[in-house]
Amino acid sequence: MSAKEKGEKIAGLKVTPDKFLPHRYAGASGDFNPIHIDKEFAQMVGLPNTILHGLYVMGLVAKAAAQEAGGDPRALKRLSVQFRGMSAPETEIEVSGEVIESDGSDVTFDLIAAQGENQVIRNATADISYP
Repeated sequence: MSAKEKGEKIAGLKVTPDKFLPHRYAGASGDFNPIHIDKEFAQMVGLPNTILHGLYVMGLVAKAAAQEAGGDPRALKRLSVQFRGMSAPETEIEVSGEVIESDGSDVTFDLIAAQGENQVIRNATADISYP
């Protein structure tokens, strides 16, 4: 797989987390904040429903970046994101982006993770080193 040129779009990633994803992620991460796993609690604090863990969505951004280097997570050298919204289970998340810097085998991407018009993560940058 070869490095991309500045301005090139990435293949991206589309994922629809099922309604039980927050429960599985809570178990894996140890983050049992009830806004992620208890609908009644989430609604009591003003949310429409449970929300996904922000770090789960960040993981999708990292996965999309690593896929650009053939799927090898070791190719991801740096990731920086800004959390800008909440995301919900059972709604597709799309990670998209483009190359903003390219120098041989080292590439920097600008990435966004969105559910429809809601940009959950934006101003994300990922540095990839192609093999």
